[in-house]
Amino acid sequence: MKRRTLTACLTLTLLAALTSCGGGDEDVTLRVLASPELADLEPLLGDLKDDTGVELDMDYRATADLSGARGSSYDLAWPASDRSFLLRLQDKGERAARPESTPIMRSPVVVGLTPRTADTLTARAPDGGLSWADIADAAADGTVRFGMADPRSSDTGRAALVGVATAAAGTGSALREQDVSCDRLRGFRSGQTLTGASSRELIAAYPGQQGEANALIAHESELLSLNASKKLREPLRIVHPDDGMVLSDFPLLLLDADERGAYRKVVDWLLKDDVQRELMRRTWRRPVNQDVTPAEPLREAVGNALSYPDRLSIVERLVADYGDPASATTDQVVFLLDFSGSMRGERIAGLRAAFAGLSGADPTSTGKFARFYRGEHLTVVRFGGRVLQERTVTVRGDGDLRALGKVVAAGSFDDSTAVWSALDRGYRIATDAVREAPERPVAIVLMTDGESNAGISYAEFLRRYERLGADAREVPTFPVHFGEADAAALDKAARATGGRMVDANELSLSDAFKEIRGCH
Repeated sequence: MKRRTLTACLTLTLLAALTSCGGGDEDVTLRVLASPELADLEPLLGDLKDDTGVELDMDYRATADLSGARGSSYDLAWPASDRSFLLRLQDKGERAARPESTPIMRSPVVVGLTPRTADTLTARAPDGGLSWADIADAAADGTVRFGMADPRSSDTGRAALVGVATAAAGTGSALREQDVSCDRLRGFRSGQTLTGASSRELIAAYPGQQGEANALIAHESELLSLNASKKLREPLRIVHPDDGMVLSDFPLLLLDADERGAYRKVVDWLLKDDVQRELMRRTWRRPVNQDVTPAEPLREAVGNALSYPDRLSIVERLVADYGDPASATTDQVVFLLDFSGSMRGERIAGLRAAFAGLSGADPTSTGKFARFYRGEHLTVVRFGGRVLQERTVTVRGDGDLRALGKVVAAGSFDDSTAVWSALDRGYRIATDAVREAPERPVAIVLMTDGESNAGISYAEFLRRYERLGADAREVPTFPVHFGEADAAALDKAARATGGRMVDANELSLSDAFKEIRGCH
């Protein structure tokens, strides 16, 4: 009996010891800097704590570059993407400081269109598929009015902007510095009518503002959730652009290495089959666990996943060029077109074709990004030895573009070429434009196929240019070298005014004009 009693006591003591060592871990609370989009995970956080003993204290204020994450009191970060954050570490020479990161869910940045708008755009597309170029083209002509989160603060807005800019570059690879030196997103930007500091803010506001936009650019998951909410007059039709999308993987980042044990518990729990299914059901994000079958609306292939730029300066320039999406911005472009006798025949036909392309007749991807857009101010000056005709329009519709087309189609030519007098006239127009609207970017495009043999000299033009006000001197000139024009003189004028020369003898006139579009 004594032996049995002793054995029983030892067993109870051992069990008590095991219980105190293995099952009595204290609960852990981790502070998390999270994307506002992830507020839809709140209902699952209680289950996470019950199953793992780890509580996540979520602060839904994460910006695109996770400002304030490093050296803060946060243990984890959970953004839609860590790309901008990692680029910032790289830029500071802190590559070795990259935190442990685990993708949890995926969702591409796509376009949601009202059914009527979707029908209009697909009817225009030969194969029915839509691209970012088609969206940009429709924004430029006023067909599409879209909402998109502010790229300055929102990773979703930034991913959308990178996607559109990558498609505009047409290289099929990640954006390079030279791809954003001539930003071709002006027409696309002219279609933005709604924004928000985050995509969550944008999506929440949209049901009450459906008359202001017929498209939303956001994560696929957000648009599917909005459709499921029954708050819309009609569900948005989701378009996966043919020219590719930026994919967000909602990574969980370990900022405090001392919390690695708790971090691994959270990650392991989030990647479990049943949890991945529940995440998908609640948020419409695609599972990263390949053992989990995507729900029906998520089975469409993502297609071409666009690469993100590998340098912070590229992203920062792109975002800066786009500016504040809540502020309307338009450009004024002054076209100085040589109508001397040497332009007769094929050359003038090429010029007219180039203008028709910029007015919307160019069906190529680059043509759709480079076209004239609603709200843009355009001046055409035809010149020979003097100004032959001058016309300024603000683009409100096809009628304004036809009016410009008539100027370019005019048949009168002159026997001489006053290049520098024409450029002097261009700067007088630019001076008036700057005075009228100082916030509006202005640029001059000078196209000539011959040397200047009339009017003022280059030296006299330069003297007059130097006497202009500081704002007018900021207006760049982009000469288009064509035919027998003096390339050295045109390049000199471009450098003096802060522009650059484009050689149309190596390109077509159409391609030369497209290359210039957006450089100002």
